[in-house]
Amino acid sequence: MDEFKASRLIFYKDDIDQIEKVIDEFIKKSDSKCSILIDKDGHLVTKRGQSTQFDPETLSALVAGSFAATREMAKLLGETEFTVLFHKGLKDNIHLSLVGNRAILATIFNDQTTIGMVQLYHKEASEKIEKIFEISAKKPRKETKFHEDFGKDAKQKLDEFFGS
Repeated sequence: MDEFKASRLIFYKDDIDQIEKVIDEFIKKSDSKCSILIDKDGHLVTKRGQSTQFDPETLSALVAGSFAATREMAKLLGETEFTVLFHKGLKDNIHLSLVGNRAILATIFNDQTTIGMVQLYHKEASEKIEKIFEISAKKPRKETKFHEDFGKDAKQKLDEFFGS
């Protein structure tokens, strides 16, 4: 199995349920508005908290890109990676941090919450999510098997749909 496949995050419903429970607890304790968990490739894993006026898929891609650029900056400075990024706005702030070197937790909070509260409770949440990752990685992966006529049946349905 190549390195990419070995490192790819695969979640089942019970994994996501456990992760969402941890993130909900984190949001409550830190008094944050919203958190999204993103894989390092920029794919949204889950979004929790108050709905805000942003597209979570776009933010996910931008956060992953930001981490990739920062990783290169860190290498120039002799670091392997910066694990935490923080951006302060006029009304909202965003705290970005690696979780288990496999995902990024992006937390949005306003000036009613301090960065210290977010950082304090993030460490606890991150450790819990890392444990979920470890347990999930040990689960046997379900292989999807198609019946032998799947390709022929799919082609027939597509031909019917497109009128070929």
